[in-house]
Amino acid sequence: MDTSNKVDKIAVIGMACRFPGAACVQEFWENLRLGKESITEFGDKEMLAAGVDAETLNNPLYVKKGFILEDEDKFDAAFFGYSPTEAEFMDPQHRLFLETAWHTLEDAGYCPENFSGDVGIFAGSRLSTYLLNMMPSGAVALNMPGFQTLLGNDKDYLTTRVSYKMNLRGPCITVQTACSSSLVAVHMACESLLSGGCDMALAGGVALTVPQKVGYLFQQGMVLSQDGHCRAFDATATGLVPGNGVGAVLLKRLDEAIEDGDNIHAVILGSAINNDGSRKAGYTAPSVVGQSKVIGEALDMSGVEKDTITYIETHGTGTALGDPVEIEALALAYGKKQGCENRCAIGSVKTNIGHLDTAAGVASLIKTILALKNAELPPSLNFTSPNSHIDFEKTRFYVNTALSEWNKNG
Repeated sequence: MDTSNKVDKIAVIGMACRFPGAACVQEFWENLRLGKESITEFGDKEMLAAGVDAETLNNPLYVKKGFILEDEDKFDAAFFGYSPTEAEFMDPQHRLFLETAWHTLEDAGYCPENFSGDVGIFAGSRLSTYLLNMMPSGAVALNMPGFQTLLGNDKDYLTTRVSYKMNLRGPCITVQTACSSSLVAVHMACESLLSGGCDMALAGGVALTVPQKVGYLFQQGMVLSQDGHCRAFDATATGLVPGNGVGAVLLKRLDEAIEDGDNIHAVILGSAINNDGSRKAGYTAPSVVGQSKVIGEALDMSGVEKDTITYIETHGTGTALGDPVEIEALALAYGKKQGCENRCAIGSVKTNIGHLDTAAGVASLIKTILALKNAELPPSLNFTSPNSHIDFEKTRFYVNTALSEWNKNG
């Protein structure tokens, strides 16, 4: 890997997160190392209190599990200059991302008021369920005007809220590309930095559905897991489990990060985005051709020899259709199996914390950065034998099921 040309490389100089079972990056890494599945089983009383009817609870197909975010209702309103009433009517996703953006800058050692350059923000959020489910009378219940309700709950104002509160003057883009949102945000942030659009960039995503302590109804042929566990690439996998969380990274051009003496967590050598178009079975189905093409483009941009790559953090949803397509796409992009010395581990953080939707990508990125920094590969959970449509023996890839040393061979 040649990092001698630092001009077109991006340094990750700060990161922060709150994921199921983890209030910070350090707790997240410890959970990953220990192979912890941070899932919660809900009691009938708390689900009834959350609005789930008794008939639904008694349905044998109703799954009473989920990946929740603790203390999602806690917010330091005064620190950010909000009154308690203003904070109460604001979507918790906005509150969480605002706090996480601050912690990300703090992790990098930057106070926004003391940084003379332009800081951009690129991030996405899930559909706001807060206003619908937690405020039955809408703005009237809080005596707030309709426009203020819009500002506090609409996705469009997720990133501009941060730029306003922290006096950040770079490009401010709310990215909405479903479960790829936070990784697309990182890609766009990198492009903005490389084109000179900003001097540093915050990128990430947040996903929180309220109330949290409700299960879901399993439906055959759909994407949700029958038993409340994500079993990525496994023969018994039946789907994904929704999760809640927030994460962000602070990015800077590598040459400037080195010159400024920043703490560099990792370096982004290349990234790419595309779309499948209509070359797939259906609108929500993945495409082998589209996935393999974008993987190849990212590899080409990075300048990294694909044979030297020894770990890939996958999408890994545990769905019958998605998992085989992802492995086929990876095999197409990386070529045929070449020998044991070139084997490549894969894993999926969704087995630990669920599918975080708009925050899924940044969770995967932070996991991979932590693994790289600590030279350890954390286990991917709930895997015993492969999906019948996946023949790992014909590929370089294997599911890493135990904590192991990451031998990067230079």
